[in-house]
Amino acid sequence: MVSEDAHVTGEGKGGQATAAGRAAPAPGTPRTRRGRPWAPEDEGPGPHRWRPARFMVIVAHPDDADFGPAATAARWIDQGSVGWLVCCTSGDAGGEDPDLDPLELARVREAEQRRAAEIVGYAGVTFLHQPDGALANDLPLREMLVREIRTFRPDAVLTHDPEVIVYRDGGINHTDHRTAGAAAIDAVYPAARNPMAFPWLARSGLAAHRVRRLYLFWPSEPQVRVDVGATLERKVEALRAHASQVHDPAALAERIRAWGEEEGAPAGVAAAEAFRLVVIDRDETAAAPEVPERPAAAR
Repeated sequence: MVSEDAHVTGEGKGGQATAAGRAAPAPGTPRTRRGRPWAPEDEGPGPHRWRPARFMVIVAHPDDADFGPAATAARWIDQGSVGWLVCCTSGDAGGEDPDLDPLELARVREAEQRRAAEIVGYAGVTFLHQPDGALANDLPLREMLVREIRTFRPDAVLTHDPEVIVYRDGGINHTDHRTAGAAAIDAVYPAARNPMAFPWLARSGLAAHRVRRLYLFWPSEPQVRVDVGATLERKVEALRAHASQVHDPAALAERIRAWGEEEGAPAGVAAAEAFRLVVIDRDETAAAPEVPERPAAAR
């Protein structure tokens, strides 16, 4: 992965994955230069600087990634990262008309998400076609997510914060959001890195893979903020692609800009997106390897 974080100097070994700076590390976990476990504040003031070479965004519905970390994804892609988007459902229950054909709605929303993904710059999109409004964090979904992770092999996964039920402003987090976040985390750790989890995947050529970091978006307690001043308008443009869901694009654009400004203020930048960060494996070095080539085609 590409790292600009001068304080991360080693790789964690064994033990339980924990939120950065929140719990005691497992024995052997590397320390920062100041002798403590790594925490977000070790970067110093300002925006978050670490960037993955490859990252995967896992969300519940079409449009979640664009309301969520789209500007961060666009920034990282502009800087040379390769991103892949996974939607657990196709949003077939995301309408106001009970007589609407859910299969037709799913078709529309998948097409909208593909257009938005092209705007952001993802290498491709996968739809897992799970039931909208009834998403379950079960073994079949975990296997599908492990398959996606082992196929694309990301350094970081971005997903919903599953611990948020009620947002800071009083809004309620959709049950599918919480479920998708929990399922993504369970797929990342320990399943994707455990060759004995779904062993038929390994036997078919999908070897275990270690995701190094989790970025949880829409958190109640943000820990890091990514400067998205240069890409916030791409997020706005991507959201416009979701015409079945966005009925007042101008008003939404103003809200997105206001939210970006609000999150940017603590980092001293014009606009930012905020995350709760979980560092699973520390970096062995701050040197930046070559960025892998983009996959040849989207699925």
